[in-house]
Amino acid sequence: MQILHDLPTLLASTFFDIFPIAIIIFGFQFLVIRKRVKNMNKVLMGMLYVLIGITFFLLGLEEALFPIGRNMAAQLTNPEFLQSVRITTGTLHWRDYYWVYIFAFAVGWGTTIAEPALIAVAMKANEVSGGAIGVWGLRMAVAIGVAIGISLGTYRIVTGAPLHYFIIVGYAIVVVQTFFSPKLIIPLAYDSGGVTTSTVTVPLVTALGLGLAETVPGRSALIDGFGLIAFASLCPIISVMAYAQLSAYKNKRADK
Repeated sequence: MQILHDLPTLLASTFFDIFPIAIIIFGFQFLVIRKRVKNMNKVLMGMLYVLIGITFFLLGLEEALFPIGRNMAAQLTNPEFLQSVRITTGTLHWRDYYWVYIFAFAVGWGTTIAEPALIAVAMKANEVSGGAIGVWGLRMAVAIGVAIGISLGTYRIVTGAPLHYFIIVGYAIVVVQTFFSPKLIIPLAYDSGGVTTSTVTVPLVTALGLGLAETVPGRSALIDGFGLIAFASLCPIISVMAYAQLSAYKNKRADK
């Protein structure tokens, strides 16, 4: 019943969020291009679908994905659970949170494989390249990169290490890889880092980071809870270019 009570408010809020977009589009159409919109009824119906879809998506985030991420982080860092899997003795050590890293890897891989934006990009890349870039190969490379990145991000939260050290080193690797990777993969690799931060990945990963920062002793949700998305954007660039480099090396060996 609480959902039904909150639905009209959320629907109105979503309407005012997308209303400026409609104003800009129709404003340019009528004032700049000065032509009528083709199939106006279909366009309006489509915008209604967008309004309803975003509303239910936001409702799903609040009711499902955010609580799941926070609950899993809380359970995996619960002192009783850690005591049962304790590796070290005495005070907690970063190695005691190994189930957190495994869960972060699995979540990163699973959400990326299911990411609609990545599927669309992989299909277009396969089409434009004439089949040279495989759909599943690209998706797996990106998913592994995100999985490693989120695991590394959870390690940073547990240890409290400065975020900028990881990001600087990561982009230094990207710069070096750019000089040695096949030219056709470089733009796609850079775009792959962006498509991972979309509708499926971001909500769950953000909830995981915030939940972890709130439950690990000595961590701040504001300072340590954010930053996982940066890892999810950076590491796929590295993994996709590494995938292309390994493929190029394998092809050279085959030619010889």
